[in-house]
Amino acid sequence: MTDIGTILFTWWCGQLIGEDEFGNKYYQDKKKNVRGIFRRWVIYKGDVEASKVPADWHGWLHHTNPEPPQPRKRYYWEKPHQRNLTGTVYAYRPKGYYKPIEKKSYEAWTPR
Repeated sequence: MTDIGTILFTWWCGQLIGEDEFGNKYYQDKKKNVRGIFRRWVIYKGDVEASKVPADWHGWLHHTNPEPPQPRKRYYWEKPHQRNLTGTVYAYRPKGYYKPIEKKSYEAWTPR
């Protein structure tokens, strides 16, 4: 969840640039900073998770691409963007990942 300070800063200093297919909104400053560039940021829809930013928008956020991404035709071999699923129930688990707990074949040491 976005904190109140970020929301107020965005309302006061931000200019909405665009929104991606996941509902994340991208902003930049209304004025250039002392280095002559616009500061850019994202307001996430739902969980704040950096891996939810698609590659096109990631390039814009980090000033790799000067212009925000435009909708384009995707090639048949391109997979849709998917956030990092590590630590969730949807994470990849190879065959043999789950092994039932076996009975202990040893006796734990106890001090006397």
